Amino acid sequence: LYKLSIYLYKNLLATRNLALYGKATQSDLVENPWSADGLASNAIDGNHDSHYDHGSCTATTMQNDPWWRLDLLDKYVVTSITITNRKDCCPERLDGAEIHIGNSLLNNGNSNPLAGKISSIPGGRSLTFKWKKGIPGRYINVVIPGSNRLLTLCEVEVYGYPAPDGENMNIYDRQNIIYFVPRLKDKFFIQNHEFTWNSSVVLGENVALNGKATQKTVLENGFASNANKVFSVVITNREDSFSERLNGAEIRIGNSLDNKGNNNPRCAVISSIHPGFSSTFECDGMEGRYINVVIPGRQEYLTLCEVEVYGSPLD
Repeated sequence: LYKLSIYLYKNLLATRNLALYGKATQSDLVENPWSADGLASNAIDGNHDSHYDHGSCTATTMQNDPWWRLDLLDKYVVTSITITNRKDCCPERLDGAEIHIGNSLLNNGNSNPLAGKISSIPGGRSLTFKWKKGIPGRYINVVIPGSNRLLTLCEVEVYGYPAPDGENMNIYDRQNIIYFVPRLKDKFFIQNHEFTWNSSVVLGENVALNGKATQKTVLENGFASNANKVFSVVITNREDSFSERLNGAEIRIGNSLDNKGNNNPRCAVISSIHPGFSSTFECDGMEGRYINVVIPGRQEYLTLCEVEVYGSPLD
């Protein structure tokens, strides 16, 4: 039995700061007399300078329930947020601030679910909130409830991955969502792909890289890890010849090894993938340890040039 090794990342966090691609506003953006120095966008400029007079921190006026909001411009699953407090003065002003994440603009977004609360952050320091399961939402709000409060943020970083939409995404229809591989060497698990990348899109890490693979013969393919929620599977077809052999293949995901895992629930059917290209199939958070690719109903060769799996670990 021929076995292939893959390494599966368990902690699935995106590596790019989503905040850098969003838009920020705050509760008194227009009326703020210090707006030249305290713009809402200062918290997402990538500058961690926490001295207010250096021009990289936000500020509201003294008011009731001041808030700051980040629009990620699309729906994401947020896995962590890092907030940097002001250093030169008044770090206690941020005590009691709440983080809300969601898709609603009701009450300027402040009515979205509460994701975390800041007890205190020392001056000039950063505090990171992590959510293992992730919290879905387009809007990130930081609000200080209460009267006569002033909100200052010196940097806000947001990490996560695109929220699954449940669709099967073909490479030609959704190039802005996935990357494609025009040429992969005729080997499994080549790490140095040539690909195009839309810098405004962030994917989680490929969890397939830390699993184990097996197949029926040297020439039915199961990928094992701990149980995960699988949001999408990316499959790359061979380029040189016989690309049609993959037509009709099924992707199955689950925790059973009955029939070598081929009886697990079906995520998708591969109608066709152009030679040397990749297609992404959304699995809508299906739970499972094993991912199988099987061609049912006919005698056939199964060839896979790359399999990528995106998801999040279960508790």
